[in-house]
Amino acid sequence: MFNTLYKKCLNLAAHKNSKYYLALVSFIESSVFPIPPDVMIVPMVISKKKEFIKIFLITTIFSVLGGILGYFIGAFFFDISMQIMSFYGYEDKMADLKNNLLNSQGFYAWLGILFLAGFTPLPYKVFTIASGLISFNILTFIFISFISRGLRFFIVSYLSYKFGNLFTEFMDKYGSKWFTVIGILIVLIGVIIYLLL
Repeated sequence: MFNTLYKKCLNLAAHKNSKYYLALVSFIESSVFPIPPDVMIVPMVISKKKEFIKIFLITTIFSVLGGILGYFIGAFFFDISMQIMSFYGYEDKMADLKNNLLNSQGFYAWLGILFLAGFTPLPYKVFTIASGLISFNILTFIFISFISRGLRFFIVSYLSYKFGNLFTEFMDKYGSKWFTVIGILIVLIGVIIYLLL
């Protein structure tokens, strides 16, 4: 199933209306869809280099809007939320989550987790829904989503623009690993700054 969806997304990247499809994939990936929009960003930027900023903005804006949908699914549709959580193997992890976020340390821990989910290959949709389930502050949720998603998609767009097919090969081999490492480093820097202040 995942291979079929992956190939369809690649085909949509070459479509004459690819930007509309990119917006759609970015939107639904943040709440239910399993294939990340990066799959479409890379070939689109390589074929339309002058539009890499527009492609990055479309992806970021619609990804965050989709994240807000995920938040509301979590906040108002418990059964659907738990089915999605179960599909991605996160159902059991939700049991104690709300209790752990009642103090300020839990709040900051969730900020870090939410950032990593938006920036790294973690399933962002699980954490958008979880944010709604635990009634996490929606304005903070939107702010962190814009930063993490925007940073990730800008890096993917810019490096695709700068290095083309070399970046595609790099992403295929090491993309997940490097995004995870960079994301963790950013969170650690944030924690250090918070502790110093």
